[in-house]
This record gives sequence, C-alpha cells and structure tokens, in this order.
Amino acid sequence: MYRMFFIYLHSLFLLIPKLEAEVIYDFKKDRYSGDWRIINDGVMGGLSSGKLGIDDNGNGVFYGFVSLENYGGFTSIRLRKKVQLKNYNKIVLRVFGDNKLYQLRIKSRNRDRHVYVKNFYAESKWKEIEIDLKSMSPQFRGRKLNMSNFNNRSIEEIGILIGNKTEEEFRLIIDYLILK
Repeated sequence: MYRMFFIYLHSLFLLIPKLEAEVIYDFKKDRYSGDWRIINDGVMGGLSSGKLGIDDNGNGVFYGFVSLENYGGFTSIRLRKKVQLKNYNKIVLRVFGDNKLYQLRIKSRNRDRHVYVKNFYAESKWKEIEIDLKSMSPQFRGRKLNMSNFNNRSIEEIGILIGNKTEEEFRLIIDYLILK
C-alpha cells in the first residue's frame, strides 16, 4: 500500500511543470548594446576607471582600475531592466573572475536610494555564483540600513560593483545573469 502511494505521489510530481530559469541578461545573445551604464567614483571626486566591453567569445568584460585617490575606491556597472520575479528566488551569475571580491547590487525600484547587496568571490575559473535574493541586505552608500532584506516581487536595476578598499586592477568576465 505504501509503495502504491509513493508511486502515485511520484507520478504526480512528474506532472508538475518545472520552473525553468529566466534570463536577465546574456551577453552572447543580447550583444551589449549600451544597455549597461558605468558608474565610477568620479561622482564623488574619485579617480577609479571601470569599463565594460565584449571579448572574442561574446562575453561581457568588466575591467579597469580602482583608485583610492580623492576619496575614491569603487567602480560599477548597472543595468536598468524591469524583471518580474514570479516564483524565482535566486540570481545566478556565470563569471570568470580574478580572485577578487565583488558585490551584486539590485534595486526593486529605480527611484529607491538604497540598494540590496550581496558580496561574492569571483575565482579565476568559470563558475556559477548563486545568490539567494532574501540574503541580500539593504545599504546606502556602503552603509548597512536597519531594514529587512530583499523581499520584493520585481527588480528594476541590477549591478556589479568592485570596491575592496585597495588600489587594484580588476577583470571580471560575465557570461550571463539568470533567475532561478
């Protein structure tokens, strides 16, 4: 009897449609067309210089130099794109890094002044970085806020920032960003 019940449950499970990943941005398919903006610390007087390009394989390449001169210390890329989360609860980035720490940053509304942040380490090999949206904590200008972690139903801006309080060259190769 238990075996029959298990077989019945298993067959019901097979009928439930699986939620596939939804692409936020795939550099090979979307072919960087100016959708991304670069925000350097020059907005605060700094001298860091970040750039975004495409390599020979069609991957996005976020690269440059982080300077601490003139109270600087960061550079970032941002994409404004409204994404409904539906039943997704994770963002996955496929990246090839340089053994440095980066931040994934999202906004639920473009007009929000705060962002939700999660640090990730980008090894010097291809790797999928999976970030639970509910683990992303609110910040404003690098300061943690006394608010709940991310719990919204949509994203209107997504970005990647490097700012490790050290002068350094960096290079992050990005294949795609998806929801799971």
